[in-house]
Amino acid sequence: MSFTLLDGGLGQELMARSSAKPSPLWSAQTMLESPELVLAVHADYFAAGADVVTTNSYILHRDRLQTHDAGEKFSELNTLACELALRARDAHGNGLVAGGMGPTGRSYRPDLALDVEQGAEVYAEIATLQAPFVDVFLLETMSSVRQATGAAMGAKTRNKPVWLAVSVDDVDGTKLRSGEPVTDLISVVEQLGLDALLINCSTPEAVSTALATLRQTKSEQKGNQDVQIGAYANGFTKISDAFKQAGATVANLEARTDLDPSAYADFAQTWHNDGATIIGGCCEVGPAHIAELARRFK
Repeated sequence: MSFTLLDGGLGQELMARSSAKPSPLWSAQTMLESPELVLAVHADYFAAGADVVTTNSYILHRDRLQTHDAGEKFSELNTLACELALRARDAHGNGLVAGGMGPTGRSYRPDLALDVEQGAEVYAEIATLQAPFVDVFLLETMSSVRQATGAAMGAKTRNKPVWLAVSVDDVDGTKLRSGEPVTDLISVVEQLGLDALLINCSTPEAVSTALATLRQTKSEQKGNQDVQIGAYANGFTKISDAFKQAGATVANLEARTDLDPSAYADFAQTWHNDGATIIGGCCEVGPAHIAELARRFK
């Protein structure tokens, strides 16, 4: 069974290395003020054993930037995010660069998602900017079928592999954060010809439940076995309601204290047992965790 090791969380790692206070545009602001920090984090993930690093472009949507009077920097920031990841990859000598695209509106707020056609236009524009630089598009933290479908349709307008990563309920991993069954994404992935379906930015326990549910359903439906399955959990206790509100920052979230590299890798082993061939880390999962995954799986 092939295995691809993703990097870990970027935004939280940047915060840990920066003296700046959290803000709604934390990662983008760091890229403008201290691009060497972004480059260093990418380099450390490659050094830890990651096969893929993801561009620092999660929040680089026009709507998010315009809210903070930075809409004119949309193209510049997307390009810079790609260039920094490429510099790290070239210095390392090998590896892949994933063009990261987060949700519009706010993370974990599927009620704010654009309709499918509007979403497709938004993500097609980003895909056009990133396509000259990246090896694969990684659609991250999609929390509803509508949100995921629009993003995937937009990314598919360019000739690149597309990996869809969705976030599930922290308590009930069988459901997306919208309340829809996570298994509803199987038909979306197959109909749009996506290359991978991943579970991301949820508690490790919820990720385990989601993957087991997907494995059972795919087996019963005899789904497309060429679609890879993957996972990268976060290290928060949960996504709080306060964090879902406008103006919130990561200061509204609490990191777990029981998820050291060994404990995280134990979860990853169960994901691998359930068919996950693309594994990495999300928020609060850093280079040390990725190094432990490399030791165990590579």
